Parts: sequence; structure tokens; C-alpha cells
Amino acid sequence: MKLLRKIIVALFCFVPLAASAQESNVRWSHTVTDNGKGSYTLLVKADIADGWHIYDQEYINPTTIKFECSEGVALDGALRIESKTVVKADDIFGKVGYFEKEALFEQNVTVKGKGGSVNVLVEYMACNDMTCTPPTEEEFVVTLGEAKAVAAATTSASTADGEITATKDAAGGGSLWSLIIEAIIWGFAALLTPCVFPMVPMTVSFFMKNSGSVARGRFNALMYGVFIVLLYTLPIAAIILITRLVGGDAVTADIFNWLATHWLPNILFFVVFMVFAASFFGAFEITLPSSIINKSDAQSDRGGLGGIFFMALTLVLVSFSCTGPIVGSVLIKSTSGEFWSPIITMLCFSAAFALPFTLFAFFPAVLQKLPKSGGWLNSVKVVLGFVEVALGLKFLSVADQVYHWGILDREIYLAIWIVCFSLLGLYLLGKIRFAHDSEVKHLSVTRLVLAIAVFSFVVYLIPGMWGAPLKGLAGYLPPLSSQDFVMGAQSAAPTSGNADAVTRKYSDVLHLPHNLEGFFDLAEAEEYAAKVDKPIFIDFTGHGCVNCREMEARVWSDPAVLDLLRNEFVIVALYTDDKMPLPQSEWVTTESGKTLKTLGKVNANYALTRFGVNAQPYYVIQGKGGEVLGTPRGYDLDVTGFVEFLRKGVEEYRK
Repeated sequence: MKLLRKIIVALFCFVPLAASAQESNVRWSHTVTDNGKGSYTLLVKADIADGWHIYDQEYINPTTIKFECSEGVALDGALRIESKTVVKADDIFGKVGYFEKEALFEQNVTVKGKGGSVNVLVEYMACNDMTCTPPTEEEFVVTLGEAKAVAAATTSASTADGEITATKDAAGGGSLWSLIIEAIIWGFAALLTPCVFPMVPMTVSFFMKNSGSVARGRFNALMYGVFIVLLYTLPIAAIILITRLVGGDAVTADIFNWLATHWLPNILFFVVFMVFAASFFGAFEITLPSSIINKSDAQSDRGGLGGIFFMALTLVLVSFSCTGPIVGSVLIKSTSGEFWSPIITMLCFSAAFALPFTLFAFFPAVLQKLPKSGGWLNSVKVVLGFVEVALGLKFLSVADQVYHWGILDREIYLAIWIVCFSLLGLYLLGKIRFAHDSEVKHLSVTRLVLAIAVFSFVVYLIPGMWGAPLKGLAGYLPPLSSQDFVMGAQSAAPTSGNADAVTRKYSDVLHLPHNLEGFFDLAEAEEYAAKVDKPIFIDFTGHGCVNCREMEARVWSDPAVLDLLRNEFVIVALYTDDKMPLPQSEWVTTESGKTLKTLGKVNANYALTRFGVNAQPYYVIQGKGGEVLGTPRGYDLDVTGFVEFLRKGVEEYRK
């Protein structure tokens, strides 16, 4: 029983820890000491929160630090551990060694020439007395020597992972917390479908009546819920883990990046969403072969935990026609995330889906208060069908932007959404009926409230047809630059020095938001910046990056930010997911022999080798000779902080 409690606690406590521990429990930093004559000492430091620890390099779950040097840079001696290791006996592993409060690692490095860089990759696991975070990576680039020489060295050199591009925001995944919340909502929504809802009271009553005692019935129902969670979570976890073990982190990241940005999976996902929507509208049912369900149901009569497992499997199989589209939606949405995102989102979905089976077993009196099955369950499916149509457009939009097809501009996207949600509102009012719907003889309060909410959303969308920014949806809509007509755009012509008559690569297909003028090639931007004597604002971005669009809508739109960007900087936007083929003269070959032939891969390779980042947005202020002014900035909606970031960059440039 103690082991069972630990398993259950781990299942429900793992999600918030996995989402937040990496940010708050361990913070990594580094410093460099110049010893003279081309010798440097690199100090890597981990600040560890109270009550947490990371493991040393000798026992279980070791903390590893890998160094990849650019041309002319070499490691001098072995890595030294400068912190005291706490060693304790452990019932399972014999001994464990770990660091508390802080961990210090030193590495000597020699540089031949004027400068170079070292790419540092840290792999660790943080634990406390109750639980552990997933294995975590921290990567950064340390520059050594003169800035100009460093820029030349890091541009020419690259790592074996040169093709890793931004996966975190590549296809609109947003933050992990948003994926978690969305998965939980879908999990509860699945309960309200005709395939699942009638089974809740029936299944719980079975456990309460056939277990011999109330306590035994509760235990069986609890295990039933646990098995449901495992059946949904373990298959996707196994697929991802096998992929990672066989191909390594680079292959896993490449797969997610391909899923997030390539036209084939995005078009496939779009079609899948439309098929799911048609299924919810009643055109057909997506079902598994009856032979599979019958075999599982036969095994459920064996009794014990084995019987409970097969009962859970039977539920999963029987409810597939309703939950299959939802599970597919959750997984597709999470493929834009990092390694753990699909696993965590499926864990959240299945936990929300299984929770009522356990809660009703503990509080059986609540069963009597549940509404009876009826036509309202089919209405839930139809509503989900409209939502599927709206969400599916995002994948078509990503492919359209990345490949510059021009078939789904912002106003077309908005028009489809406006029509879709207007039809949903009419359906909720009973003005539209589908084949399996019951007649709506009177309007319930619930339907009225939902209809008001939907039509209010439609009213919010309509001004977007004339160029309203719709900041609340900025991450999900195509960029405003793709809209043909924006009211008042003529009077908002830019006054920036960037608007000079200068030939700019890719400006025929790439555009900056808010009518800003700038460049899309760093070399051109550097040449122009030297001419006008201004710092460069580098924007590492992506067509499918939700957080990039949100930053542009909520932060860049601020008058103070726009004024600084227009008048004090030369802007260059480097798209890391653009599929535009480059001429052979601009191809980049990595150390591993891979040739990067598209604009997005070359830009992503530069972001990774120069700054050690593979996620967007990422903002850098660059001065003369490639010098980085101040600390680069990522996704942060603090407008005041962004203004300060820009002003400090200008001040540093003028010193």
C-alpha cells in the first residue's frame, strides 16, 4: 500500500513540478577569468533552492557538463568540482552523492588567436525529499577574447546539433502551463460525450456493489482511474522515449521541429482536425474493430487487479469514437513543445478524464445529482466539432506562412472564424439542428449563457477584418502584415531611418509588424547600421511562434517601444522556421557534415552557435564589431522592462 500511495502521489504531483521546477529550483550561471597568454578559467555555477539538490558525477543520476569548442579553442585539463559533495547511504542505491545550496565547476580553456567560444551543455536532475524533476538540460555559449574575433569564430564553427531549431514555440505551443490547462479542459470535455458520460455512474456503481466492502470498492475504483491514466500516458511516453534513446536529443528535437513547421504534417493535422469535426457533427463515427473490444471485455471478468485493468482498457476502447478526436487534438497541439510536453499533456488529459470515476466512488451520493443522459450529450459533441474546425485552421496557417503560399491571409482566417462561431451561436439558440440532435423546445439558461459568450466573441473578432490588433488572440492569428486592408495604415507610415531606399533581401515575402521597416539578413543590417551609426536590434522569430506574435501585439505595440525601434535601431528579423531555399553560395555546412540550405535552418544554426538558444522569441542588441550590448531578452510581456532593455542598449552603444 505504501508503494501504491507513492505511485499515485507521483502521478498527480509530477505535472506542476515538471512545469515549474526547471525555472525556480536550479539556476545556472557562468563567469570567465582571463589568466593571460590565451588561458581562461570558466566557472559554471548552479544556485540550488532550499530543500532541493542535484546529484554529483559519481553516483546515481549524475550531473554532466559537456564542452564543445569553436576553432582555435581547446580544453586544458579535466573538469574540477569546487563544491563539497554530500554523500549519504540509500536503501535502494547504496550511496548517493549530491550538492545542496550551490554547485561549482571549473574548467581551464586555452585560446589560439584573438578569440573563440565554448558551447556548454549541462544535464542534471533536481530532487527534494518528496520528488524529482525530469532530466533537464541547460545550454549556453561562453565567449572568449575579442568580440569581433569571437563573432568570426562562432559563425564559421558549429556543433553537431546544428540543425536544432526552436521547438518550444515552433507551432504555437506557447507555454507548458497553457498546454496543461488546455489538456485538462479537453479531459473534462471528453466526459460529457455520449460514449463516456453514461458509463460513469454505471461503472462506479459496479465497483461499489461487487467489491464486498465500501473500502474495497473505493480501492478498486481508485485503481480503475490509475489504469485509465496509464493506458493513455504510457504509449505516447514509450514512443517518445524510444525515439530519444535510439536517435538522441538532436533527433527528437528534429522530429518535433519537422512536425511543427513542415507542410506535410501541418496539412495532415489540418485534415485530421476536419475529419474529427465531421465525426462530431455526426457524419460518421470513428470506431475500433469490435473484435478488439470484445476480447478486452472478456478479460475483464477475471477479477483482481488484472480484471480492473481490462475494464479500464475496455472503457478506453469503447469510448474511442468520442475520445479519439480529442486525444488526437491534444497530442497534435503538444507536438510543438519540448521533449516532455506530449507526455505531460497526455498525463493531464487522462487524469482529468479518470478523476470522476474515483471521486464518485468516494462520494457515491453525488451520483444521484448527475443529469440523466439525453440529447444534450450530442450537443456537447457538436460544440466540440465547431471548436475543432477553428483550431484546425492554425495548422494550415502555419504551413501557409512558412512556405509563403498566401492562401490563408489574416482576413480570410478571421472570416472563417467569424462564420464558424456565428453558426455555433445559432446552434446553441436551437436555430440549427444536426441529424442526431433532439428538438430544443425551450432555451435553457446554460445554452443562453453560452450563446451570449459565443456571440460576444464574434463581436470581438469583427473589427479585426479592418485591422484591429485583437491582442488577446495575437498568438493564434496570422500576422497583421498578411492582411490586405488595414484601416488607417496609410497615415501610419514609418519615419524610421530604416526606411531609406535600401535593397533588402527577402522583403518581398517577409515583413515586420506595426509597419516597421528593417532587414531580414544580418550582413545587410550590419552594413546599414555602420552607415547610419545605430545599434542593431536582432529579432530571432518564427512564422509559427505563438509567443513571438504575442510579444509583437502586446509589447512592440506600446508607443514607447515603437518609438525606440523606429528611431534608435536598425531592425533585423531572423526567421528560424522559414523554408525559403538559399542560393548555394549561402549554404552552411556544420561540423557533422550536414548542409543547411534554407533560410530558417541557417538562421537557427546561427542562433544556436552564436548565442546558445533554440527557442523564440529571442532579442539581442548588437553594437559595433558584433558586440552584444546588455543581456539578451526572451519572452516577457513586461513593457516597462522591454523599454528599459532597449534604452540600456542605446546607452551602451553611445558610450
